[in-house]
Amino acid sequence: MDALLYSFTGVAIAEIGDKTQLLSLFLAARFRSRLAIIAGILVATLLNHAASAWLGAWVAQFIPQGWHAWLLGGSFIVVALWLLIPDKDDSEENAVLKYGAFAASCILFFLAEIGDKTQIATVLLAANYPSELMLVIIGTTLGMLAANVPVVYAGRYLMEKLPLNLARRAACAVFLLLGIMTILAG
Repeated sequence: MDALLYSFTGVAIAEIGDKTQLLSLFLAARFRSRLAIIAGILVATLLNHAASAWLGAWVAQFIPQGWHAWLLGGSFIVVALWLLIPDKDDSEENAVLKYGAFAASCILFFLAEIGDKTQIATVLLAANYPSELMLVIIGTTLGMLAANVPVVYAGRYLMEKLPLNLARRAACAVFLLLGIMTILAG
């Protein structure tokens, strides 16, 4: 159950102010069908995080057993520091948009997640919980949805009201705490 909790919490917090939230806002402004956007986010996240989790589980076999807590805790600390660097919206009018809300959301979200901090967190979580891959995938996917669905529905309002710098600092503090707790528990 720790795998599910860490995965959900880690990704939901890491997504605050992330480029995929900006992409969600862009897609919501571009397309009317909120459900199609959310379905695209879900499919893209499942595919991306399943591949990432599989990679993490594969890598785990090469990591000495005593290093898992240090690796996961250290990665939480690195992600904490990474959160302090604001993402930019690098989405542009794209040929993918002509395929509609679902296809555009799925393709753009999948591509935006490649090399993103949440993808790397998924690899590291799966490396720490290789026997609980499904819980890691479910947790990271639910965390991604928890962070992006509100943006799809109320994005403009949230972006105007939520001080992103404060949210990033708070997320950084939570990740630092998770990293320290994980290292101490290991």
